[in-house]
Amino acid sequence: MKVTKLVSTCDITDCPTIYATDRGTLLIQGETPTDHGLQIPAHETLVEIPMELIQKAIRDNLI
Repeated sequence: MKVTKLVSTCDITDCPTIYATDRGTLLIQGETPTDHGLQIPAHETLVEIPMELIQKAIRDNLI
């Protein structure tokens, strides 16, 4: 899989980030919340990212 960084909240590697893949999908890097109370299947996960990251990606026409 080829991964391309689209947008991040900072320039270091441990910040919320959106990546595009050559599969036509997005990879989202963010915190793993544990206090959500949801039933998530074992093969899936949740990540939490700031709304600012989505707004920046839309504003920059990245997604």
